[in-house]
Amino acid sequence: MSDTLQPDPRRWKALVFIALAQLMVVLDATVVNIALPSAQIDLGFADSTRQWVITAYALAFGGLLLFGGRVADLWGRRRTFTVGLIGFAAASAIGGAAANTAMLLGARALQGVFGALLAPAALSLLAVMFTDGKERAKAFGIYGAVAGGGGAIGLILGGVLTEYLNWRWTFYVNIPFAAIAIAGAVLVIREPAGGLNRNRLDIPGVLLVTTGLVSLVYGFTRAESDGWTDPTTIGLFVAAAVLLAAFVFVESRVKAPLLPLRVLTDRNRGGVYLSLGMAVIGMFGLFLFLTFYMQQVLGYSPVKNGLAFLPMVAGMITGSTQIGARLMTRVPARFLMAPGFVVASLGMLILTRIDVGTSYWQILPGLVLMGLGMGTAFMPAMSLATYGVQPRDAGVASAMVNTSQQVGGAIGTALLSTVANSAATAYAKSHAAAATNPDLFKLQVQVHSYSTAIWWAFGILLLAGVTAFTLINAGKPAPHAANADAEDAVPVMAH
Repeated sequence: MSDTLQPDPRRWKALVFIALAQLMVVLDATVVNIALPSAQIDLGFADSTRQWVITAYALAFGGLLLFGGRVADLWGRRRTFTVGLIGFAAASAIGGAAANTAMLLGARALQGVFGALLAPAALSLLAVMFTDGKERAKAFGIYGAVAGGGGAIGLILGGVLTEYLNWRWTFYVNIPFAAIAIAGAVLVIREPAGGLNRNRLDIPGVLLVTTGLVSLVYGFTRAESDGWTDPTTIGLFVAAAVLLAAFVFVESRVKAPLLPLRVLTDRNRGGVYLSLGMAVIGMFGLFLFLTFYMQQVLGYSPVKNGLAFLPMVAGMITGSTQIGARLMTRVPARFLMAPGFVVASLGMLILTRIDVGTSYWQILPGLVLMGLGMGTAFMPAMSLATYGVQPRDAGVASAMVNTSQQVGGAIGTALLSTVANSAATAYAKSHAAAATNPDLFKLQVQVHSYSTAIWWAFGILLLAGVTAFTLINAGKPAPHAANADAEDAVPVMAH
């Protein structure tokens, strides 16, 4: 057994600061959404610019994640984690002080750049600090709850800050989070010695994967606004396919690749990345359309809208810490992930039943089931994605988790928005003749479009469950399996 991978006595304290940093990054994906209308009025930008406040972050974050993961393996995870926190706080301060649209968009892109350093560094620190099977299960349970529930907490926090202070506080709130996490990084977090990847940075790989992922994410964004047959949209998808294929080719040839293909070709990690990406598409369907439904149909304020998601957050925390973490060392990961995704899809099935007269209490069981299922599935997914990976690849393997989620989120937003728009148009045409109340009819069209999109999300979540069950075949982890030397660090497989 290698001495370099002995547990750090302060690892549980370190977990608090790592989870806090992850919460900040995940919050930021949704906290700004609720503040957008207020920011738009204040800075006076057009509706067409509004989506760029979201897209500027998504492009920088999604495009640079693999680069961020490789930097963590090269520089050291603790150093990368600290630099990411400082940069994220500075970018948030610029966003909060934005005097015009360009300053706001620049700040969002900068947040994405430093988030791409921070997120993989946080997850890979966890992967190298918690090596005992049972402890790892507990640590990843807490981390999975934060990663899963953070988006919903962002909706609540965004509502409170926007309603009672102003939209600028959705940026400023990151500064105290970052300050506490930086103090923890300096005083508590100690990265295990060794396990760094000192090879030179693969510049062709960085350029190809960054431009490829940016083209892919931007392609889905364009599809949402301009349609799937728009020449620019098609061009972006073709460019993404060519660039990412070239990236795989280059990675198979270079001596020190940015993304060693051994990280991807492992059946279990590949299964996690694929099923997690699909699940996030489904989750985005829920957040996006239920937020519109609650505010525009049920007439909820931003705060009430955020609070309405609390039962789902509670379900996620329960699923992650009480079900996933307790069972992860007892049953193989696919027997948690697949049922988890199926339970979440049953919650989604309840939510497809919404109509203009639906009460909150009728959708509450769906929210709880969604949270329980996602929490149960996310926790083993986060752990298995980095389990058994060689320490020198921990950063880039962690980055792939975030990349699959980020790309899944971009695909989910565009795909389901397009589905909803098509459903709204078709319903309006076929039911217009029978409409007697224009205001009611407008709401019926909206609700039908949300319901149709949630049906699609239900199908995609079921597919995520099937993918997890089919591809993932790792057995339950042995209590000390993760303590093996780097060369022997492979998942325990079920035969």
